[in-house]
Amino acid sequence: MYEWLDYVIVAGQFLFSLTAAAMLLSLLPARASSALLYQRLWSWRKREPSSRLLRLLFLKREELLESERALMLASCGFELTVLGYSVYRRLLMLLCYLLLFSLAAGANYGLWQLNMAAGSAVAAAAAALIMLHTDMYWLKLYRELRAVAITREIYAISHQLLYFEDSNLHIHNKLRRCLPYSKLLRRDLETLLAEWYQDPADALQTLKRKIGTPEGISFVESIDALRQQHEAGFYELLRAHLRDYKERLELAKESRKEVSSYVLYVIAGIPILYTFQVFLYPWVQEVNKLMSSMN
Repeated sequence: MYEWLDYVIVAGQFLFSLTAAAMLLSLLPARASSALLYQRLWSWRKREPSSRLLRLLFLKREELLESERALMLASCGFELTVLGYSVYRRLLMLLCYLLLFSLAAGANYGLWQLNMAAGSAVAAAAAALIMLHTDMYWLKLYRELRAVAITREIYAISHQLLYFEDSNLHIHNKLRRCLPYSKLLRRDLETLLAEWYQDPADALQTLKRKIGTPEGISFVESIDALRQQHEAGFYELLRAHLRDYKERLELAKESRKEVSSYVLYVIAGIPILYTFQVFLYPWVQEVNKLMSSMN
């Protein structure tokens, strides 16, 4: 009775494993003859789907590039373009709908009965669909969390830069000594330092686009000002930015406390519900039975 459900679960696991293996193999260098099929559907060098794949999924390139989702992805700092993100999102949605349809059809025709495994699969597919349909909310939440984390790192780096106010070191060496204070921005700062002597202005503009937050933009502009003219007035500007960063972190801390209070309020209500289930629900059942017998 449940053999069909086991086959569906095994097939799903095999499909996900095959997709993961194909994505890993695509990272390896391949000859033009073996990569011809991939280039027709997906341009792996540009990390963007082809027009043919977009038409198959009923996606329009111009609308995606000008959509609010494209701006949201750029502010989140993802390397994946909005075209690739939309294709992955549409494929996952189709897969979830196919899984729900298969489970519903199998239960309708008696191929299997609804049990714990089928209920878990339905719940997982439904939760995935809800998250995919409300992806803008999750992207916005990630953007806010990322902005706070970046502000915290920029605050630490700016504090460290103030220690070198009276030093004759070049701004490049000062930033290199600030690398241990960065975690989320470490890769971008290392890229900045590597491209510094080629074109520092272009490297700073690239860093500004990668960070994408107001605090990050002000930080990069302060570094650019220190690069052009080493004067005490620019360190005063850095101190002013530090005060702004501190206010931003305090606001984020207050909002986090408020969210934590709501979560604790919900957790505190769980014992009340458990008390109702253990002590009051049996009495409600007995009253219902008594009323039924009286009727």
